Amino acid sequence: MSEKGTQLTKDSVVTLREVTSDNLDEILRLKVKPEQEKFVANNAISIAQAHFEPKAWFRAIYADETPVGFLMLYDDPEKTDYFLWRFMVGARYQGMDFGRRALELLIEYVRSQPNATELLLSYVPEEGSPEKFYSGLGFVNTGEVHDGENVMSLLVTPAPPVAPEE
Repeated sequence: MSEKGTQLTKDSVVTLREVTSDNLDEILRLKVKPEQEKFVANNAISIAQAHFEPKAWFRAIYADETPVGFLMLYDDPEKTDYFLWRFMVGARYQGMDFGRRALELLIEYVRSQPNATELLLSYVPEEGSPEKFYSGLGFVNTGEVHDGENVMSLLVTPAPPVAPEE
């Protein structure tokens, strides 16, 4: 059950929304499964870091009207590569495709940026890592290691403009 009293399903609409004073407490309460805690910082740390990094773009992941996750992007429009800095879906909302659909929305956001060509991310290469999940979205390992984490890349060249109908 969601906080609003409606049942979430795989058909729930996924959106990315600003973190505000109205939803902050709900975002801070979201936790991953205990065995996943070594893979991602908690949301309080991420939001605190975002407030000191002007290029941080962070959003709450919603399914219908329920906050189910959080993501943060290093968003520098002067560069061609963007970096998924944080990504999590609360333990009780995993397995419903909310994370996949949130990342698809993020990929579309990056693709819409004028200079964007690549979305990067990194993961801790241990049992239970999200590597397979990211691979399923088209990310490929680059062979690079950053701070002990394997780097993956997804080319996000903008879609060609649609020709006007004649």
